[in-house]
Amino acid sequence: MSGAKPLPPVDDDTRAWWEGLHRGVLLLQHCRACGSVQVYQRAMCGCCLGGDLEHREASGEGTIYSFSTVYRPPSAEFKDDVPYTVVLVELSEGPRMLSTLVDMAPDAVRIGQRVQIVYDRVTEAITLPRFRPLASSATTP
Repeated sequence: MSGAKPLPPVDDDTRAWWEGLHRGVLLLQHCRACGSVQVYQRAMCGCCLGGDLEHREASGEGTIYSFSTVYRPPSAEFKDDVPYTVVLVELSEGPRMLSTLVDMAPDAVRIGQRVQIVYDRVTEAITLPRFRPLASSATTP
């Protein structure tokens, strides 16, 4: 019998991110000093190390930059999920975000494919961002 899947920690730096996902909104941090946009929440800008950051709603769309299909589960908790595809999505706003792909067979995934976010409420407190292909998705050569 496998146990519960591990959940990401929620702390002061990431709370707004998780609360946004819970509401069905992808929030990206924007640095007011240098204009950089970053995906995972931090106390400071990854480019200029400034602390003047604000959250802005993102489109939730992007392009598959890279991907890998997992056939061997990393632990017993994930044995029922394989195969699944991990994607590196280049968001329309610029930064890249690591996630998983849903609603698509692993052999149909292509680099350059357009995707959109879906919100997977895994517990009452945690909603995970996943991606699915856009209905009118076309791959680039």
